[in-house]
Amino acid sequence: MNKEANQPAALRDWAVAVKALAEGKQILVLRKGGIAEETRDFKLVSDAFYLLPAYEHQKPELLKEAYRHGIAETLEDWDPEQGTIRVGAYAEAVADIEIRDQETLDRIREFHIWTDAFAEERLKWKRSKPLHLLLLRVYAAAEPLEIPMLPSYSGCKSWVSLEEQSLELRPDWKPVLDDEEFAKQRDAVIAALGA
Repeated sequence: MNKEANQPAALRDWAVAVKALAEGKQILVLRKGGIAEETRDFKLVSDAFYLLPAYEHQKPELLKEAYRHGIAETLEDWDPEQGTIRVGAYAEAVADIEIRDQETLDRIREFHIWTDAFAEERLKWKRSKPLHLLLLRVYAAAEPLEIPMLPSYSGCKSWVSLEEQSLELRPDWKPVLDDEEFAKQRDAVIAALGA
């Protein structure tokens, strides 16, 4: 990604995953990089970034039963013909932990929304590259920003640079979880990993 200083970074992820993060239902994402990545693997390009919902590739059967309805809920707020996208969450990366084996991945199954089979599929894709577990401190806006959906925001890639005007519209962001609850969840994930 060609990120300039005046253009904030945004991490693209399934809208249902962004929703789970913004609602405090999980504090992590699992990434290996998109097919359209320049290096074809994942790299943390910024410690703080917006969460940009992506609607391609979302499939209910890849989510645990309790989260499948979330896809329909995210689609209620999305109109591809409108030419805009809503951005209502911002994150700070607290840790970037590499996962290289199934045993480690299995230890965190209760902390994410994906099925075991889909998490395993992410691990096995590009086997020589690690799966990145990003622990995120997430902040949400009372009212999401509505920004133009530019062609550069689409595609199978992890990172995009948002246009400068989105910063001017940035509202006050509030932590999704208070300090105590976030620390409790962060420590539980780290303990499960045996780190």
